[in-house]
Amino acid sequence: MTDPWHMLSDDERLLCEMLERVVAEKIAPLAAETDETACFVSRQLSVLAEFGMMGANLPERVGGPGISAMALLRAVEIVAAGCGSTASAMTAHFLATDTILLGGTEAQQNNWLSDALTGKTLGAFALTEPNAGSDPADMRTRAVKTSDGWHLTGSKCFISNGGLADFVVVFAVTDPDAGHRGISVFVLPKETPGFSAGPAERTMGLKGGHVFSLSLDCHLPEESLLGEAGRGFKTAMQVLDNGRIEVAAQSIGMAQAALEMATTYAQERVIGGTLLSERQGIMWMLADMATELSAARLMAQEAARQRSLGKRFTMAASMAKLHASEMADRVADAALQIHGGYGYIRDFPIERLTRDLRIMRIYEGSSEIQRNIISSHLLAERRTS
Repeated sequence: MTDPWHMLSDDERLLCEMLERVVAEKIAPLAAETDETACFVSRQLSVLAEFGMMGANLPERVGGPGISAMALLRAVEIVAAGCGSTASAMTAHFLATDTILLGGTEAQQNNWLSDALTGKTLGAFALTEPNAGSDPADMRTRAVKTSDGWHLTGSKCFISNGGLADFVVVFAVTDPDAGHRGISVFVLPKETPGFSAGPAERTMGLKGGHVFSLSLDCHLPEESLLGEAGRGFKTAMQVLDNGRIEVAAQSIGMAQAALEMATTYAQERVIGGTLLSERQGIMWMLADMATELSAARLMAQEAARQRSLGKRFTMAASMAKLHASEMADRVADAALQIHGGYGYIRDFPIERLTRDLRIMRIYEGSSEIQRNIISSHLLAERRTS
């Protein structure tokens, strides 16, 4: 079979091979325990920090490794194949550091990113609210200018890492009359008076990647505003373009794991004197799973290629996220079906994987929102052609 990652440099290929070994030896063996105990993936993130992965999304100019968008896609896929919770917490951290990279001043980047990229500090990205999920225009969190800074009031929900992070990037309305242009973004240290997090939500899957509700009634100094007032929405959309490729990578990594589980099981399970893998119905299921997975990977690679060019890649990112997240659900469901009743019990990892994957169609923009984005871009291109 042709190598799907032939475009990586020799150094990037070596990095990914080393990461595969680290994940297989130190992260994947903890996945079942993490799901059972619902403990946050602190140990796993420490392993990734030692490997240098907590800053993998950052360029060399701020101290990051400066790997290509394609290598980052592959790296996230590898982590997700070993443990979905770990990949979710890691990429949530990427959302926070991407926000500072894209929206902050050079001084702010220097101040916050040096510890974040080594894993010394953990970040969170706080955009979603109880009444403003898919449309940030409904945002209720407010930031009012004071004589010496800003006063933030409001609440956020479903914030990955939120109650455990050392810093949180928070989006708030600074000009209620300006619509999207009235949203700004702030960076908030966890010890800020008036900031609090509720208990971790009890989720269906990704039990080691905790999400929280946050409450805000706090004063922040002037330098907490990232970049300029009114640019928060634009920054958020740029960050989510990056994040949607990473959700695609997570989906692909877990779907790859599901396919491998199903293939192994089919080659070992004998029913009526015949291996499952020799039955045409099962063979066709495996063929469809592999085909869908390959197509999703190609779409994600195209989005990563466009990202590397430094131009807008919103439509490609939304397509990759939409297709990969829905593909992964289908592949995991087929893999569970191949396992039969065994796939429905917790002793088999495909049960956990199926639950972990369900959120991929929801977070960082639901499938329905991705379809809105894709159709809007498509129709806009037709109007201007």
